Amino acid sequence: MKKLSKVQQKQQDLVMKTADMLEEQARAEIPGMLQCWFDVEYHLFPGSLLLCFQFENEQALAAAEPDLLKWQKRLSAAMMKKGVILKNMRKHLVFTMKGPED
Repeated sequence: MKKLSKVQQKQQDLVMKTADMLEEQARAEIPGMLQCWFDVEYHLFPGSLLLCFQFENEQALAAAEPDLLKWQKRLSAAMMKKGVILKNMRKHLVFTMKGPED
């Protein structure tokens, strides 16, 4: 794996802090939410950012689905506070049953 540049390391830190903050909020507010994980290609940042909220079962996922837009807005606002603009907030956060290894 190629070593990250200083800029990419800053981007990674920013994404990690944001993901941790959102994960903490989501675990408190959404029943059945297991973890938050992300995937990003730093040379295409921020367009390649994908944050995933992983759920333990279909029922929890279905129950949380109506709140997806609210969480997409929270991600967009959190990134905006850090100086990163997400042009299309809907494509940067998804609810899933898949884990980071799947």
